[in-house]
Amino acid sequence: MKINTALILCAGLGKRLNPLTKTIPKPLLELNNITMLENCINLNIKLGVTKILLNTFHLGDQIINFIKKKNFLIDIQIIEDGKNILDTGGGILNMINRSKDKDYFIFNPDTLWNENYINEINKMESFYFSNKLNNLLLVANKELSFDKDLPGDFELKENFLNRRGSKNFIYIGCQILNKNLFDGYEVKNFSILEIWNNLLDKNSLNGFETLNKFYHLTNLKTFKKLEDL
Repeated sequence: MKINTALILCAGLGKRLNPLTKTIPKPLLELNNITMLENCINLNIKLGVTKILLNTFHLGDQIINFIKKKNFLIDIQIIEDGKNILDTGGGILNMINRSKDKDYFIFNPDTLWNENYINEINKMESFYFSNKLNNLLLVANKELSFDKDLPGDFELKENFLNRRGSKNFIYIGCQILNKNLFDGYEVKNFSILEIWNNLLDKNSLNGFETLNKFYHLTNLKTFKKLEDL
């Protein structure tokens, strides 16, 4: 089985990267002469995804114009959050309501994705389907994080995530979710953490470990350091 549609979350305000993000949306910030968004789109093309949905809110016209100008060789549909920002959970639900697929890759474009992830994400996808899961988060040991100030989110034991113990693993911005997780939810402002927490309560939030070093646009300080690499 194969995932055909990826969602890319592009509606955030990017406040931790002010003043840059007052005039440029975070997904359009550049590292190594390429925007974070283009980097993420290119990864999905190499993963064999056939369609991308991305949402916009803050400075959304810039993202719309960027996609039109680049003319990517993949079907990209832009879905606006609307008058009010929907946060991660509401934004995801608003996008999957426009699709007939059941399973989705969901990416944060503020991770610096590269080709080293392709093999691991393919294995992650196979693990998801072979174990008949409805959720799977890509996580890295916090020792692999470029930003040493980032705290861990979870413990990982036998591919199950929990928030007990030392929390040595960080969610790095790629997950696979099934549409049925959003049953009973409405399109409004809510965080994907609500769904994660429900799964944690049932001991059914799943994790898949990457061994790649994790580069992330946490804040302006980290962005400046990444520019100097």
